[in-house]
Amino acid sequence: MIHLRSDAEIASIGRGGSIIGSLFALLAERVVPGVSTGELDRISEDFIRSHEGAIPAFQGLYGFPGAVCISVNEEIVHGIPKPDRRLSEGDIVSVDVGVKLDGWCSDSAWTFPVGRVDAAVEALLRHTEAALDAAVAAAVVGHHVGDIGAAVVQSVKGTGLGIVRDLVGHGVGRDVHEEPQVPNVGRPGYGPPLRAGMVLAIEPMLSLGTDRIRTLDDRWTVVTADGSRSAHFEHTVAVTETGPRILTGAGIQAQAGANTGLSTP
Repeated sequence: MIHLRSDAEIASIGRGGSIIGSLFALLAERVVPGVSTGELDRISEDFIRSHEGAIPAFQGLYGFPGAVCISVNEEIVHGIPKPDRRLSEGDIVSVDVGVKLDGWCSDSAWTFPVGRVDAAVEALLRHTEAALDAAVAAAVVGHHVGDIGAAVVQSVKGTGLGIVRDLVGHGVGRDVHEEPQVPNVGRPGYGPPLRAGMVLAIEPMLSLGTDRIRTLDDRWTVVTADGSRSAHFEHTVAVTETGPRILTGAGIQAQAGANTGLSTP
């Protein structure tokens, strides 16, 4: 069932979303060579819980052991934080965060460079974030879910990057995962119509190689089948009569241009 949320309910989701945006701004300074993914998980949990009533929505969800998902290099999603997993110069790390506040969930992911990254990885990050921007812009009343995936395809066209097809975005609200599914490959005019009040987690994932995936023996971590590096950017977005409203952007977008691992215009 696809839910339509009121303005007040969207505002409630946005309050949790603003915590995530502020967390990402903090992590942009803490993602450095030598830090462990376990430490980043602790920082994230402490930051979320420092806001009254807020809890990590992923902790314990389907049995997940961390507060947030932390995926390194070829890991696309659902990486398990570990105290002995240390980041190195040139790595990239995706942090996927859910926050539950006052009974409402918000969900967002960001991929950070660890120190300086090479030109190919820099382009991967830049194009994946651009694909997210294009997908969000397509989330308007009168479009369909397929228009969102079509925007990703058009944005990525000509880059040589792979679009991960077997992982999708989703509705979000009282639960982290709700209807509808939001594929990253789509056709304009296909799928459920977008209506005011829908709240969607839009999350393109691109790779430097194949679009195929596999799951590691831990039964959580999803990686590219060829071991190529991947990036993941995600926002929770409300569809409104006046256009898409990003609910998880505060903080991180102000930080994005200051990230030392990326060149700026």
